[in-house]
Amino acid sequence: MLALAVEKYQEKAANLATWMEENIPEGLTVFAFPQKHRRHIRTTNMLERLNREIPRCIRVVSIFPNEASCLRLASALLMETSEEWMTGHKYLSFED
Repeated sequence: MLALAVEKYQEKAANLATWMEENIPEGLTVFAFPQKHRRHIRTTNMLERLNREIPRCIRVVSIFPNEASCLRLASALLMETSEEWMTGHKYLSFED
């Protein structure tokens, strides 16, 4: 199917045909995974939540003596989250 679409647009829209040939297969890789994993793989909910959590924690402290102390707090939050996900939380389970 992809080859037909690429062939169809090769003359009229060569850039589109090239883009389709290079990017569509990569965009469909999610379908190679089991059905139960697809929603987790295709969304960025976890990352978006983490990106909201850091500013929220920084606002709670509100006053930092210097930039390095703010960076230390953000780094500590990220390290804690990373450790939590590596040790305790299973996001994807490949066991049936």
